[in-house]
Amino acid sequence: MSRAVLSFGANIGAADVAVRAAIDALGPALVRASALYRTPPWGGVEQDDFVNATVLVDDPARDAAGWLAFAREQEAAAQRVREVRWGPRTLDVDVIAVWQGDAPVLSDDPELTLPHPRAHQRAFVLVPWLDADPGAELPGHGVVADLLRDLPTDETAEVARL
Repeated sequence: MSRAVLSFGANIGAADVAVRAAIDALGPALVRASALYRTPPWGGVEQDDFVNATVLVDDPARDAAGWLAFAREQEAAAQRVREVRWGPRTLDVDVIAVWQGDAPVLSDDPELTLPHPRAHQRAFVLVPWLDADPGAELPGHGVVADLLRDLPTDETAEVARL
């Protein structure tokens, strides 16, 4: 069994439609999805706010590489162009964490570092994740609710449920 947490975000065009379409593409693998959230951009690039969501998925046929392939397929379907790191995008899908059975998958591969190396610092991942799974834990970092409490208040205050 392969379970994963995926984070979706978009801020170009009909961002909410792009995020929902990518979530719908999960089909029966979707276990639970957060609400959509409006979040400020992260990374210092001047741009519009994002629409974000986090999902829990389960598919015995996919491993970590399979979840990354899904993410890239959805980004390609949304015509994602990677011009500026942390810049505007039609769709961004990040693999946050993966479990094989009950064991978290750990990877330092530059193509897919697991768990996601900055997820514990990003309110746009943690707030929707907590919405989808109130008992969530990020491997190697701890309980998501605690991670959120440790973030600066101004970062979490700007994350608004749509």
